[in-house]
Amino acid sequence: MLSTASGRFKVISIAEGCSFLILLVFGSLLSRISDINLVMPLGLLHAVLFILYLLAMMDARTKLSWDNKTTLLAFIAAIPPFGPFVFDYKMKHKLVEPTPAPATA
Repeated sequence: MLSTASGRFKVISIAEGCSFLILLVFGSLLSRISDINLVMPLGLLHAVLFILYLLAMMDARTKLSWDNKTTLLAFIAAIPPFGPFVFDYKMKHKLVEPTPAPATA
């Protein structure tokens, strides 16, 4: 799955979306109701995954021939908490590796 641009993008997209939700729930909420403060380590993890998301998005743009609209939607999808999941669901047809044409003899 990680050997293709679409596979890498999907895995990193899911990880980035989950890290944002975990940061919101455990980082923000837990620090408000208890003495446990996980904002810094979870924020760092989310930041690293966000950068990987952007790199995977640009790789997918090149290898999957995304247009500017699809790339912009992928970028915007990284901002709201459930955005990466919605983008993955709505754009399944654009997250497919192109199949090479069969060689004719």
